[in-house]
Amino acid sequence: MFQTVINALNQGFFKSLEIFVLTLIGAIPLGLIISFGSRSVFKPLKYLVKTIVWVVRGTPLMLQLLIIYYGPGMLLKNNWWGSGDEGRFVAAIIAFIINYACYFSEIFRGGIEAIPRGQYEAGQVLGMTKSQIFFKVTLLQVIKRIVPPMGNEIITLVKDTSLARIISVYELIWAGQRFIKGSGLIWPLFFTGVYYLVFNGLLTLLLGWVEKKLDYFRV
Repeated sequence: MFQTVINALNQGFFKSLEIFVLTLIGAIPLGLIISFGSRSVFKPLKYLVKTIVWVVRGTPLMLQLLIIYYGPGMLLKNNWWGSGDEGRFVAAIIAFIINYACYFSEIFRGGIEAIPRGQYEAGQVLGMTKSQIFFKVTLLQVIKRIVPPMGNEIITLVKDTSLARIISVYELIWAGQRFIKGSGLIWPLFFTGVYYLVFNGLLTLLLGWVEKKLDYFRV
């Protein structure tokens, strides 16, 4: 029985890990793009982006998962995702990416706006283009500033992957809970906590190492 439980938990953990990795791959660059929109000098775009970010950050991720998965079929009479595991998984990834991109965008925006204006002006005096100033002067300093708040969101994401079960995506918590109903065992559910603690512990060490590597930026 023990080996059966561990195999099931491993399967659930790898699905949670897949959600975690794909969310970061999609949400980090999308968050940077959204942060540009929220700082745009074109007012309609700026206010549209800010409204979307406000709505996404102001509503529960669980609700967003339900709307994104069930919404097309119920409102548009067109079930984009299908009823299979793959469709549910894709819907979950999209919901996670949109949600975390909006949170990351605010972190990026704060980091960019914290860079002294004089650095932009100095770059312009040296004949650098806006893109050169951003990538060669601003971006690395922004990364240094945003590592701690981004780290908090990344660790939160690890735990939030459990919400995917609301649309029947088989993940770590579901893997542990199934033994309560099927075998009357609760200890597998406690074991899921060990997976989360170990994974978050490793992430904490990794993020701490990244922060130390960026110490040469005295900001």
